[in-house]
Amino acid sequence: MSDGPSFNRRRFLATAGAGASMLSLGGCDAFDAMLGQNDRVRDVLASANQLTYRAQRLLFGEEALARTYAPSEIRQQMRPNGSTSPNQDDYTKLQKNDFADYRLEIGGLVDKKLSLSLDELRNMPARSQITRHDCVEGWSVIAKWTGVQLSRLLDQAGVKPQARYVLFHCYDSMGATLEGVQYYYETIDLISARHPQTILAYGLNDKTLPVSNGAPLRVRVERQLGYKMAKYIRSIELVSGFANINGGNGGYWEDQGYDWWAGT
Repeated sequence: MSDGPSFNRRRFLATAGAGASMLSLGGCDAFDAMLGQNDRVRDVLASANQLTYRAQRLLFGEEALARTYAPSEIRQQMRPNGSTSPNQDDYTKLQKNDFADYRLEIGGLVDKKLSLSLDELRNMPARSQITRHDCVEGWSVIAKWTGVQLSRLLDQAGVKPQARYVLFHCYDSMGATLEGVQYYYETIDLISARHPQTILAYGLNDKTLPVSNGAPLRVRVERQLGYKMAKYIRSIELVSGFANINGGNGGYWEDQGYDWWAGT
């Protein structure tokens, strides 16, 4: 279990960040309806989010750890939320075969594209961590996650100098638009991606990751809020920016008004 100061700092940042970010979140329908995407108040809140991002990087460093917990502190099951069972044909086909045919594709601004099966990922050195999942909806759950460190895969692929972000493409559909099916996506910067606690989890509480919690793979970014931890990962892409990807804000919920940083 990590020390008290780390926990207190995390709680302070989570509380302070929630107080500011909840004002700009798309999930707060009443408030969000009053603010258009070009509203001056929204711009001020976005600027504050960038200030929080820079301040946390400066004050706490790139590898400050989120608090970890003892096994005895796992007192309930990990709560499923958001998408809990993608119904796209390519996903359900994989699910019927227990994801034996699943392959994680890693591409974009890399020296070598990767295509890895679940067995290959599971045979790599694993990391397990018991951490608290903080949802922007206001609930938290302590759970044990097991997976491979994302930094290990980035090193294997070789990240090109112009890459700045990791983009997660997911299987779960968020609805249809005139351009076609809109899939969940999320981005994190390379500092978060290389953090020692950032893993691609295939295990939850010493069991195989359930579909309801994001099987076959979900990312755990332990110093950020839950919506940053993309589930049902289809592929990973290294990119230099995200202004021209979907809504241009770095993630599905960010395109609805949520903060991109979402650090706790």
